[in-house]
Amino acid sequence: MIDQRLINYMQEELKRTPLEFKRYMFNKILWNDRLVGLVGPRGVGKSTMVKQYLLENNQEADWIYVSADHSYFSNHTLTDLAEEFIKEGGRHIIIDEIHKLQNWSQSLKEIYDSHGRLQVIFTGSSVLDIKKGLVDLSRRALIFEMQGLSFREYLALYHKIKLPIYSLSKILGLEVETPPDFHPLPLFRKYLKEGYYPFSHLPGYDIRLQQIIAQTMDVDIPAFAGLNLTTTRKLKKMLSIISSTAPFKPSVHHLASELKISKNDVPEYMLYLEKAGMLAQVRDDTGGMRGLGKVEKVFVDNTNLMHALIPGDPNIGTQRETFFFNQMRVNNDVTTSKVGDFRIKDYVFEVGGKNKGMKQIAEENKGIVVKDDIEYGQKGFIPLWHFGLNY
Repeated sequence: MIDQRLINYMQEELKRTPLEFKRYMFNKILWNDRLVGLVGPRGVGKSTMVKQYLLENNQEADWIYVSADHSYFSNHTLTDLAEEFIKEGGRHIIIDEIHKLQNWSQSLKEIYDSHGRLQVIFTGSSVLDIKKGLVDLSRRALIFEMQGLSFREYLALYHKIKLPIYSLSKILGLEVETPPDFHPLPLFRKYLKEGYYPFSHLPGYDIRLQQIIAQTMDVDIPAFAGLNLTTTRKLKKMLSIISSTAPFKPSVHHLASELKISKNDVPEYMLYLEKAGMLAQVRDDTGGMRGLGKVEKVFVDNTNLMHALIPGDPNIGTQRETFFFNQMRVNNDVTTSKVGDFRIKDYVFEVGGKNKGMKQIAEENKGIVVKDDIEYGQKGFIPLWHFGLNY
């Protein structure tokens, strides 16, 4: 018989789950597959999304939702839960933050192979740990990755301003339409500081964001990489060095010297920080495929983290570039450009303020100037905030 504590826990969690707003990934996930994983950085709303899906489909009373840190798992395994649930006629299990369970990957394999009628949906806050476990699950699980709020989602969630998703071609074609008397710039500036995570409406946003950074650096990455305390401190120092100088031009020798580590360890450490949602690495277009090129620039992952990591006001130029890359990487392969700031397909983008001109990319047939501090665009000049409507 299913432990009543789990039923009570699920009911209490569902009572607190809002249904009014759903993230961009909700309709992209193939929810009906037998083994579905939703991964991404801490704090981007994965738990809320799976509970929303449960609420909309929990008509047969054959679902169970539980978090991996529930006390039930102090003396039970995920396999125990699956077997007991099946005996009660259960068909769907949602397990939140699955990476907190010992041997979670092996348990999922056993459940998948032994119980063909049981569906499992799982989330993981630590992208690193999930990716590590996927070595064993690559043929079984469909994995979807989610990022923080786009500017479009922020407008809908906090200001009830609903705009459609605009593809890159529509943005470049100046097809963005807005409500009458809509002035985006004050809201855009607020978003850059406190709009990327879907808990920014809660009191103590700055404190909550610092807690996410601490959990990521002190728990998630060390658990994945088996790092000791000394190495974890070096990783924190790396994050501090890069955030204070972003956009950072990778210098393996410089970082190795500063951190007193081997040059061979530098790319690996940077990859840890990238996968955990702390840094964003922009690669060149070598090979023409995402992730294959050489790292040319390193940013803090998003502008909210910039404000949390950098004392005072972060450089506005860096914020603009960070925002552009952060928003456009979700649906596009964004690389560096030799003449501008970024390249997407055949387009070269130069990002700047309202007075930015075409001079730097004048020789490019498809050169686009992305301007901050303007509401409307014209041919060749696109408002920066428009690129926040891409997902």
